[in-house]
Amino acid sequence: MDNMLCDELLEEIFQRIPPSPSSSLSVCLVSKRWLHLYRTSKTSLSLLLTPHNSTIPSLSSLLSVYPSLLSLSLLISSDPTATATSFSDQLLLTVSTFCSKLNSLRFLAGPVSLSSLKSLSSTCTHLTSLCINISRPIFFGWVVNFPALKELSVFVCSGEGLEQQIEFAWEYGLGENEDCDAELGLERLCLSGIRVDDWGMSWLWRSSKRLKILQLRSCEGIGDGGSFSSFVRCLQGLQEVELRTCRSIVDGVLLKLAENCDSLVSLLVYDGGSTEGLLRFISESRCNLQKLDLRLPLDLNNDHLSAVALNFRCLLSIRLQSCCLVTGEGLKALGIALSSGLEELALINCDVVERAPGLLATLGQNLRHLRKLDLSYNEMLLDKEFISMLVSCNGLIDLRLRGCKGLSNASMVSMFKSCKRLKNVDIMHCCGIEAEAVELFLLNSPHLRRMLVEESKLSDVARTWASNKFIEVVV
Repeated sequence: MDNMLCDELLEEIFQRIPPSPSSSLSVCLVSKRWLHLYRTSKTSLSLLLTPHNSTIPSLSSLLSVYPSLLSLSLLISSDPTATATSFSDQLLLTVSTFCSKLNSLRFLAGPVSLSSLKSLSSTCTHLTSLCINISRPIFFGWVVNFPALKELSVFVCSGEGLEQQIEFAWEYGLGENEDCDAELGLERLCLSGIRVDDWGMSWLWRSSKRLKILQLRSCEGIGDGGSFSSFVRCLQGLQEVELRTCRSIVDGVLLKLAENCDSLVSLLVYDGGSTEGLLRFISESRCNLQKLDLRLPLDLNNDHLSAVALNFRCLLSIRLQSCCLVTGEGLKALGIALSSGLEELALINCDVVERAPGLLATLGQNLRHLRKLDLSYNEMLLDKEFISMLVSCNGLIDLRLRGCKGLSNASMVSMFKSCKRLKNVDIMHCCGIEAEAVELFLLNSPHLRRMLVEESKLSDVARTWASNKFIEVVV
């Protein structure tokens, strides 16, 4: 059989094998020929390295046998921000030498220098996605050397203050590409660790007029004083915005979005903001928001829910996490307002689920178009409340109950009786659900394709049924 399969056919087969360690090992152990063809056909690779003198030659030897790589993720086992720039530069040079066909590179092995980025741009000319660490002073003029780049993620390490940055820039001429605006092709931009005194951000904002997705994480600012006026230029075409742990700037960003962005369809705000700033955005925004994801334990209340019900009636998805100040009445009013179109609801670790008896039943009756429901980490959620909602939600295809310790086997029975269309289910860490109920659920769920559950709850019968019905079971 091995002789009858030509190299091209084997390579095509290998590309369709699921990317799991067991599958890869099974293929590689067949023969040297299969090992060689598997490596030459592989287009994606993820590596975890240790910062050691032998790492560079070992990486060179490894990458040399994977000539077709299009996507590479390279991480370091220790804190990448503590890694010396010289070591990171050597690693990046190795990648540039052996992986010239790359479309996507995730390089989180320590901060890299501008010279190594320039070398990367001259070799990997097809890069459309790049994720890197850089240290201060930060300048983004090098981005123009990657004309195909559509997605850029930058994690900024600690460094000098504003005066030292300016002095450094004048001494080495690093800001020469930033004197005039550029027309960057970036559509997705993720920035982590930006400070208010970071000099050189203005050019990036002015030159990123094609942005569709903007993600800011752990940012204390968006650059030096002139950056905020430049920031407005990249907002007009934005469709998705994520603000994670950016308390000092979130109100200002939301205000600018309300004033300048009519195309926004998705907003995520985690761990930061003010009650007034968020309420003003919801009330004044003119966008047709479709997805709202909030984790604001002390900054979200019923006033916000009322404003959402009034101004964002086209919402398809609303996700709330750890929202301590909202009440059952506020959520019921929201459910009535969004009853005609809401497809996804998440109430994750929201104690209102336990504080308001009958809340889930009411939501189920109003939200009959729900396709996705996430009630994860509501530890005190009981069968009675959960089942009362399922009776009305027979169109669910995705259900997540991770960490719901109060649910029992009765909930599993209700799930397969009421929700015949379920495809994805997560019941990890649900202590009250036993192996017998898992087996029964697998037997009676005709459309199930993926289930997350502890290995100890999988009987031999359950494993056989999952295999026969092509259900992916993640343990």
